[in-house]
Amino acid sequence: MEQLLEVDNIEDALSGSLEIIVSELGSVAGAIWLLDPKTERLSPVFHIGPADISDITVENGVGIEGVVTKTGKSVMIADAAHDTRFESTVFDDSGLATKTMICVPLNNLHEVIGCVQLINKTDGGSYCDEELKLCERMASLAAITIDEKGLSVDLGEKKEVLAVLKDVIKEYPSGDGVSRVLKGINLEIYKNEFIVVLGESGCGKSTMMNIVGGMDFLTEGTLLVEGKDFSHPTDDELTKYRRDYVGFIFQSYNLMPNLTALENVRFIAEIVDDPMPSEEAIEKVGLKDKADNYPGQMSGGQQQRVSIARAIVKNPKLILADEPTAALDYTTSIEVLGVIEDIVKKQGSTVMMVTHNPEIAKMADRVVKVRGGKIASIKKNMHPLHASELVW
Repeated sequence: MEQLLEVDNIEDALSGSLEIIVSELGSVAGAIWLLDPKTERLSPVFHIGPADISDITVENGVGIEGVVTKTGKSVMIADAAHDTRFESTVFDDSGLATKTMICVPLNNLHEVIGCVQLINKTDGGSYCDEELKLCERMASLAAITIDEKGLSVDLGEKKEVLAVLKDVIKEYPSGDGVSRVLKGINLEIYKNEFIVVLGESGCGKSTMMNIVGGMDFLTEGTLLVEGKDFSHPTDDELTKYRRDYVGFIFQSYNLMPNLTALENVRFIAEIVDDPMPSEEAIEKVGLKDKADNYPGQMSGGQQQRVSIARAIVKNPKLILADEPTAALDYTTSIEVLGVIEDIVKKQGSTVMMVTHNPEIAKMADRVVKVRGGKIASIKKNMHPLHASELVW
């Protein structure tokens, strides 16, 4: 333990303490999570083991990692399969099935700055109370060492923020009471990124996107777009917001059957102040030779590309896509995703997509997982795939 007192930088303090704890307790994997007080999110600054969790963040208070940091109380799981407190961890999402676990707070005597998490014993056994106490002592020493050396951590992403959801709650009437679909969503959406939202049916991901797009209203919390509060907009503000800021791509295309592809796009272009030429939008999605066709004369993929052209003709800062490939076959899906990829890279728009298909997440800049009405994790893809590289 004395080694920790001799370090001069945060990297040595954290990596050294983690290596000691993992070695002493015979663990398969381990991570040290630090809390960024500005974003209220935890990031694994160091981890050891077969699962790569380096680009995942979790909200303070959510999941085992967040609960331990929020409460300052240790958790020991002897049998994850039968422990009602356990709903999986980021290690499970990365391919390492959790069987046993210790998670203890990093407490520097003034405040909790993160946690230490150990996953599975190399001998297949369970952690014991003595090992929990040892881990707590070593974690405390690591935290105090960080504090004594005046070391600080800033895990915030240095990106320009387009929209912010802060403590967003959404409730719907249900019988004699209410059903809470969103339970305190906190999310920043950056400019010029492709962000994919994953989650099981009913988790709240579509509700969250609809609130961002002004298609639904939050019950509590705040929605900021470029610093302006759209939490409770007037009718005029809402109309202007949807017209000027947001483009929509729907699963069902929502094209007007009595208008040609070009006319469908022009119809939207006429309601905004500074649209791109409709012909240019059609050309960007590869349908120049289908401009005069009616929706009934086009395939599903072609209709979806018209829908995309209709979204981009507005020159929106944010494009929201709700399961845009759900009704398409694999080949057509890849074509549509390629168009969306080009929009982000060549046009500089932000695209937020809700999907059930985890393969699509591989081409995103960030992947947001929603679970039970909360953000379960956010993972940054260091090397996003191209649409043409996806396989399912």
